[in-house]
Amino acid sequence: MLAVINARLHTVTGGGVVDGTVLIDDEGRIAAVAEDVQIPDGTEIIDADGRDVTPGIIEAHCHAGVSEEGLGWEGSDGNEATDPVTPHMRAVDGANPEDKAFSAFRAAGVTAAQITPGSANIIGGQQFAVKCREADIIEQMVVLEPSGMKAALGENPKRVYGSKKGPSTRMGNAATLRQWLQKAKDYAEKKESEGDEGGGKFDAKLEALKNVIDKEIPLRIHCHRADDIATAMRIAGEFDIDYTIEHATQASKIPEYLAEHDVFCAVGPSLVFEAKVEMRGNGFASAVALFEHGVRFCLTNDHPVVHGRNLRAAAGILSSWGVPPEEALRTVTLSAAEHMGLDCRMGSLVPGKDADLVIWSGDPLDARTFADCTIIDGEIVFERE
Repeated sequence: MLAVINARLHTVTGGGVVDGTVLIDDEGRIAAVAEDVQIPDGTEIIDADGRDVTPGIIEAHCHAGVSEEGLGWEGSDGNEATDPVTPHMRAVDGANPEDKAFSAFRAAGVTAAQITPGSANIIGGQQFAVKCREADIIEQMVVLEPSGMKAALGENPKRVYGSKKGPSTRMGNAATLRQWLQKAKDYAEKKESEGDEGGGKFDAKLEALKNVIDKEIPLRIHCHRADDIATAMRIAGEFDIDYTIEHATQASKIPEYLAEHDVFCAVGPSLVFEAKVEMRGNGFASAVALFEHGVRFCLTNDHPVVHGRNLRAAAGILSSWGVPPEEALRTVTLSAAEHMGLDCRMGSLVPGKDADLVIWSGDPLDARTFADCTIIDGEIVFERE
């Protein structure tokens, strides 16, 4: 067992900050979080000496492993840009666990991430979630696969396929997405009515999309502009599927509409300013507007667009825009876990959850603060010298 004592505990459960101890059992789960914890004999002790302890930081939308740090085409495996519709692609098949990004994540207190294909395609493939532990094979990192299906509207698929005799307009992108969702719906209905034997020839694309139609995974739709967000919501409503909005740069223009439809957004990368036309006005205004209107959201750096190790800095800046510090911290911990569908396992310091936590050198929302110790599943995976 392991105990972190004399800590300022940010539980991210609405209870503020308490002074106390986190006790971790032999299974790598949190056994107790309290001011006064009975510590069994033989327990390894880490004295936080009054330092802040939070849940691990979570990057809910990134391309680590499939867009490798420090490499060009050799490590670029996130976009199968030969077909605008590739739902049968699986990011797990292109992810390298030896990407240097993962060690940088651990050193910055990032303990989990959702890895997604890129946004070149209208439907790009299946996502998965990992713990950022050191590993030789990706299976040793995976905690949920698939965790979602990537889709994209807006400039990216227009740019990639407009010169390849593919859809070249926003109308064309939307029509293609509808077409394939309808094909998947028909495929699913035929399999249900006739069974696998009578359902026709196996189709890898439609089998993958069937998971979306059956609400086994959400469709995670890349869109920046408000009109693209509205189109994504329109199509998702037509097919009654679960979905999230990824990036949501212009969400500040339609927060009431998003609140009305109970949409979950991954907002960012807010540390990049106007990297392309559809990101005009990028910043923290959308995150603030979503907070003020009660819309569920998390922050993302879209690693490697902005390095995931700087995600905590984004949360810190958000707090400077008027979002309460504990709520800003929530956007990169519990809210990120909720976005991935993994809040039952991570994102807050609660007994029964995975022991993913960080001991900080100072205020966790201060850019001058370092991760002194990062723990994943009860194991120390990084210590600052």
